[in-house]
Formats: sequence, structure tokens, C-alpha cells
Amino acid sequence: MEVQAELTATVWKVVVEQGASVAEGDELVILESMKMEIPVVAPTAGTVTELKVGEEDRINEGDVIAVIEPS
Repeated sequence: MEVQAELTATVWKVVVEQGASVAEGDELVILESMKMEIPVVAPTAGTVTELKVGEEDRINEGDVIAVIEPS
């Protein structure tokens, strides 16, 4: 399952690592836009199989942030 950005922003902090197990609602990354911090959370429980962003990356709406293999 792909987790996509809902807005154009900068990746402020990456909270999880590739291979991490996450629960539904766990923070994956924190975005920064217009001086606001916006958490991106896991839509389902599973394992982060791909992490496609790094800190300070600029992302656009619809960009894939991470891929989660549901458990």
C-alpha cells in the first residue's frame, strides 16, 4: 500500500526506518509547510517495505512517501 503526500511540503523528520513494523496511525514522517508540522501516519498496520523520502526532501502532492506491506 502506497502512502502518498496530501500536500506540497518539505520532509522535516523521518520517524520510521525501512523494515520497521508499524501500527495503524503510527507516524511515518513529519512534513513542514508554511511553518506548520504535519504528521503523515500509517493508514494500516504492517511493515515499511520502502521509504522513498529523506529529511529535507521537497515533495509534491501525490508523491509516494512510503510503501507498507499490510500484516
